[in-house]
Amino acid sequence: MGIIPVRRRTRPAPGPCDTDPGRLPELLVLVCSVAAAAVALAQPLVLGRTLDLLLHDGSAGVWLTASAALLVGEVLLDGLTALFTGRCTADWTAAVRSRALTGLLHAVPDLAGRYSPGDVATRLTLNASDAGGLPATRAALAASLVIPAGALVALAVVDVWVAACVLAGLPVLVLVLRAFAHDTGASVRAYQRVQSDIAARLLETTDGAETIAAAGTAVRERERVLTPLTELAGLGRRMWVLHGRALATGGVLVPLLTLAATAVGGLRLGAGALSVGQLLAVVRYAQLTAGFGSAATLLGALVRGRSARERTTALEQLPALPSGSRTLPPGGPGTLELRGVRVARDGTEVLRVDHVVVPGGLTAAVVGRSGAGKSVLAAVAGRLIDPDEGEVLLDGTPLDRLTRPCLRAEVGFAFARPVLTGGTVAEAVAAGPRTVSPHRIRQALRVAGADTFVRRLPGTYDTRLADAPLSGGEHQRLGLARAFAHAGRLLIMDDATSSLDTVTEHAVDQALRRSLGTATRLTVAHRPSVAARADLVIWLEGGRVRAVDAHRRLWTEAAYRAVFATEDHGAQDHGVEDHGAQDHGARDHGARDHGTEDRGTVSLGTEDGDGLRLDGTPPARGKVRP
Repeated sequence: MGIIPVRRRTRPAPGPCDTDPGRLPELLVLVCSVAAAAVALAQPLVLGRTLDLLLHDGSAGVWLTASAALLVGEVLLDGLTALFTGRCTADWTAAVRSRALTGLLHAVPDLAGRYSPGDVATRLTLNASDAGGLPATRAALAASLVIPAGALVALAVVDVWVAACVLAGLPVLVLVLRAFAHDTGASVRAYQRVQSDIAARLLETTDGAETIAAAGTAVRERERVLTPLTELAGLGRRMWVLHGRALATGGVLVPLLTLAATAVGGLRLGAGALSVGQLLAVVRYAQLTAGFGSAATLLGALVRGRSARERTTALEQLPALPSGSRTLPPGGPGTLELRGVRVARDGTEVLRVDHVVVPGGLTAAVVGRSGAGKSVLAAVAGRLIDPDEGEVLLDGTPLDRLTRPCLRAEVGFAFARPVLTGGTVAEAVAAGPRTVSPHRIRQALRVAGADTFVRRLPGTYDTRLADAPLSGGEHQRLGLARAFAHAGRLLIMDDATSSLDTVTEHAVDQALRRSLGTATRLTVAHRPSVAARADLVIWLEGGRVRAVDAHRRLWTEAAYRAVFATEDHGAQDHGVEDHGAQDHGARDHGARDHGTEDRGTVSLGTEDGDGLRLDGTPPARGKVRP
């Protein structure tokens, strides 16, 4: 029975920006904002008392000093609020971006690949910026509600009749804000979605600039990229209309409430129930109480920040491959074994491998028509993805039991289109799980056939990648060099030599055999010459292993030859040079480099080690012999 891997998310160790800044930055913003609000609430009362004293006997004394102190304090607290708001936003924006990027980089590649580069860029820039401002906006909104609530209480203390007049108009403002928050949320989410769509189309156009120029489709491509702008403009106008409607409603209600409070206060002044200073306080508190309407701007920022946080959290919470706690003992042969492996996509089985063993130190070529499951097998073998059933073992240890550092150090990959990171050529080759010396970098470049053109670059190994005009083959060879520099006991090459000519490819293969020694190699092959040089071939058809055998024996089957007939190879590729005695002599020489003529025990679908014939029936033998 195959072992079904447990799907759970494991979080990597936090980096310098991965940890949350905590509640302290938000708390500082809240404290300063509330303190500034308290000062603003105290000012009308103190100013009113000061005015009454000045009108009574012309001497305000301490009250006048208190009024000046409150004005200065409000300015200072507003400055501190702005400072802490900027710091809080910067810290949270950095944390949001770092966590989202960490989640993306540690996610299962298939799941991460569902997000286009443009969408990811939007989430990590615009959305992360809006999400980073969410804590400070939340604190500011809370403080902004303290002022009208406190002003209403103060107004009731000064005169309950004026407070009742103002309170009668507040429900209308609350309803306006509630409707604004609901309608704005839907518009903001749609706006952010269209932003990502435009960014994705723009990056696709940038990557395909040469193709667009050659096809003469620049005008059509421009229209394709800009088409969503119509929807974006409509959504933008809708948000401005909602925002303007909320502000306009508040702009009308606030003067009306202030006017009503002033009228009631004037009547109370005429009746002798209020002094002139108290009337001043009443009018000011009425204005502050109506400040509920001014919360629309902060409420809009809060809605936008929450929607943006949902988008960044989606990257942060992408499922990651779980890691184990075991490591591999040094000096292992690198034997790769796949047992009962099943991989499904959208309910359809795309790969089935019952039992395949690649003995340590050998080279196995994975061949098959397009869509046969070659890259899926390579991804499973190197644990870029976990199978839905079954297990993959390296030197007898299941890959999902290994620690992440051990896995990535012992299993290396080389791809058809490698992504090079690092400022210079040397740094690009050095990027990997191991710390490699300059000598190791140069050796890897020589093995990959890249040292010659690298030494012709203006700065040789220290040439910046941005200043290095690399062809497709040269780019691929640098990717090979990086894989060789960090090679462990298993190297998986997924069409990693597709941009090389056959002569260079053969030279790289020979150099690789000599330099990596006993390392095991699994190569996704599209050329018969690559399969011919391998020690054994894993032939996939329709996602299933049809046969595992030596290339020259498989070549006798018309169906196997038809696999390569779809590739653009000349007759010579199919002829004696690649598939006759001479080429197999080279292959056998490669096998002798490992100290044996052929060591491949091949098991497919049976527990007793029997393999499968080309027609699917078990053969009598369990060994692959030349």
